[in-house]
Amino acid sequence: MKSSPNKKKKIHASETHVQKFRDLLSKLGLQFNDDQLLYQAFTHSSYVNEKKHNADSDNERLEFLGDAVLELCVSQYLYRRFHTMQEGEMTKLRAAVVCEPSLADLARNDDFGSLVFLGKGENLTGGRERSAMLADVFEAFVGALYLDQGMEAVDRFLEQTVYEKIETGSYTDVMDFKSQLQEFVQRASTGAVAYEIVNEQGPAHSREFVARVSINGDHQGEGIGKTKKSAEQHAAQKALMQLSAENNKGQ
Repeated sequence: MKSSPNKKKKIHASETHVQKFRDLLSKLGLQFNDDQLLYQAFTHSSYVNEKKHNADSDNERLEFLGDAVLELCVSQYLYRRFHTMQEGEMTKLRAAVVCEPSLADLARNDDFGSLVFLGKGENLTGGRERSAMLADVFEAFVGALYLDQGMEAVDRFLEQTVYEKIETGSYTDVMDFKSQLQEFVQRASTGAVAYEIVNEQGPAHSREFVARVSINGDHQGEGIGKTKKSAEQHAAQKALMQLSAENNKGQ
């Protein structure tokens, strides 16, 4: 009997490929109910064209969905985590988190590129390392995880991949935490903000600075950076997080 023309052809993965997926999910602490959905998230259009699969067997629709889910999750996280952050700053930080270079780096961290089902031509021309492709795969993976297990599972995944990077100040270069802290202190009328470099560490070619921020003489946070300015930004971020936590307790 001939198969229905609308029925998708299954994506067949080799044992080696399947094991790589198992290793990835184990590392991330995840399981998928639908393996085909997982495989589709890693299927590039060049592979579909080469294997003559249905046009909708690639990851482009999942990428579309994952993009929306990712923006919502990150927006919700920033809204809940940073109570002193204004709309413009949240928009700027979200843009830094979900931009192509950032998502590509996240995909590289877990070696997503090696798992992609890619056409021979794309593979030979270095497709696995292209930032655009890697960012798309990361979004598609988020979309697939959402369909497979819902928003809570996506949020848990992002907690260990994306939110953790925000917490550790990976995006401080696009944020002006010092201005945010100054505005917060002015609104709350809690006094004056002061910064000091309390330590310099590391060899001369790789120097790191430790900055401390105080409000009315009370230490509020310390930060480390390659420059004094960067260290102060990290310190201000820590202070804002501490003040946000104190506000939450008081509510």
